[in-house]
Amino acid sequence: MKPMVRGILQTLACLLLLVSLDASARTRAWLDRDHIAMGETTTLNIETDTGTAPDYAPLQADFAISGHTSRRQVELGGGKVTSRTLYAVALQPRREGLLTIPGIAVGGEKTNPLPLTVAPASAATPSQAGADVFLESEPDDASPYVQQAVGWTVRLYSAVPLVSGQLDQPAPQGVSLTQVGEDLRFDRQIGGRDYSVVERHYLLVPDRSGPVEVPGAIFRGRGVSGFFDDLLGRGDSLQAKAPAMTLSVKPIPAQAPQPWLPLQGLELRYLATPQSAEAGAAATLTVEAVVDGASASQLPELRLPEVAGAQVFPEPVQTEERWVDGRPQVTLRRQFALVPAQPGTLRIPGPQMAWWDAVAGQARTAELPALALEVAAASSSGSATAISNAPSVAAADGTGTDNGAGAAQGGGVNHQPWVIATVGFGLAWLLTLLWGLHRVPATASGAVAGAVAAPIAPGTKRPPADLSGFARSLDHGDFDEVATRLCALARPPAADIDEARARLADPAQREAVAAMQRARWGDGDGVDARRQLRSAFARGPQWRDSQGGATTSTELLPPLYPPR
Repeated sequence: MKPMVRGILQTLACLLLLVSLDASARTRAWLDRDHIAMGETTTLNIETDTGTAPDYAPLQADFAISGHTSRRQVELGGGKVTSRTLYAVALQPRREGLLTIPGIAVGGEKTNPLPLTVAPASAATPSQAGADVFLESEPDDASPYVQQAVGWTVRLYSAVPLVSGQLDQPAPQGVSLTQVGEDLRFDRQIGGRDYSVVERHYLLVPDRSGPVEVPGAIFRGRGVSGFFDDLLGRGDSLQAKAPAMTLSVKPIPAQAPQPWLPLQGLELRYLATPQSAEAGAAATLTVEAVVDGASASQLPELRLPEVAGAQVFPEPVQTEERWVDGRPQVTLRRQFALVPAQPGTLRIPGPQMAWWDAVAGQARTAELPALALEVAAASSSGSATAISNAPSVAAADGTGTDNGAGAAQGGGVNHQPWVIATVGFGLAWLLTLLWGLHRVPATASGAVAGAVAAPIAPGTKRPPADLSGFARSLDHGDFDEVATRLCALARPPAADIDEARARLADPAQREAVAAMQRARWGDGDGVDARRQLRSAFARGPQWRDSQGGATTSTELLPPLYPPR
């Protein structure tokens, strides 16, 4: 590469880096616990890349503030540099009820308001209260069903500063026990004494019915000793053990639906639905499932029923797991690309999920109503461009534009005018220079001499023969577009998809094209065909040479789907 061209590309990369740094600006806030009792604290976390500390003054009316900490993190990935600072502060409410943590100013931005529920102080006092260190543990359900996810919470109370320590929860027999999430830390007043609390969560899944004894958690550690402790020989060694507890595990009911899915609650809803569509073009449908009382690994696949008259291409599931009221809660979001085969009214059956209500002890089915989508005839430009007519889904909070909740957190992106002006000037200068270089006669080389395509018949439209466009077609385009782009990648271009298939050297690629053809004409599985295409063409098409031997296609780009 010529030094001048290399310098041009480096300059452009720097300009684009400025844009990526500016475009990623965001400030967000969250609480580690949004339900607490009087006398307890919750931690307010604020993450920002503004380089400015938060202004906590609006919090002083309703909260006592303590425990200020901050941590900075710099990341390099995806072609951009991200520098963020995480600020944390402990808040102790001054009153009960539903409180609102107001938006906090951070530089030129402001965080989103957060709700906090403050319950009255618990009247129950732990049996070991008064000791320097003690433990308590509890399940969210003491009478679960077999294979039901039970939230098991262990709390370590310490009235003295801890120097070191180890907290263990022995696993009972016949039960799967897994620690989940990170430890929560907060303060609590018990009997007029201040305790620092470490709360740890476990997911407990019983494998058999009947009584199951869960051993008590054990803590061993060292605290800060004073002069009189040393004088009296008490030292600084600390230990505590929680009492054991027995769970009464119920068997699977005979009338329970299969697959067996015991839950505390399940809700399905549409986040975004298309209002119209075009034959051969993709329309996007987004479904969300909120599950109370299970982890993501325990749930069946979130999917649409078969849609007659359209191909359905699901995107990967987006998962968000939380710990609410002492048990796991998971939110699943999934987008489905629908490609209607012909104009008319397309009926889309609503998704369904059968489950067992562990609270009421009865079978239930969560389902959404069917949708009717009016499909127009394909436009004159053809179906090579698959554009979704569905409303876009806000990635920040998972809500669609059709429910009126599209506001992003932190006030959005603040593009600086000078950055945009600099990039615009740089791009204009680069295009002018490249146009001038293009006018200079270049010497022919062997690398381009063999890349001259055969003449294309008048009136024939072909997309650019590039692997990036072919990769996008494999991901989001319909099969007509995939076939057209594959024909264009051949040298010389293939007249039709049958000729392109015959000229492929890799048997797996020929079989993938055949599977695509069967799906195009209604005699195959479209989802499986797309999976075969993505796998077989991961490194681009492999063509036969003019003598019928195999040859590797020129790699214009890195692999379409890099190995993981």
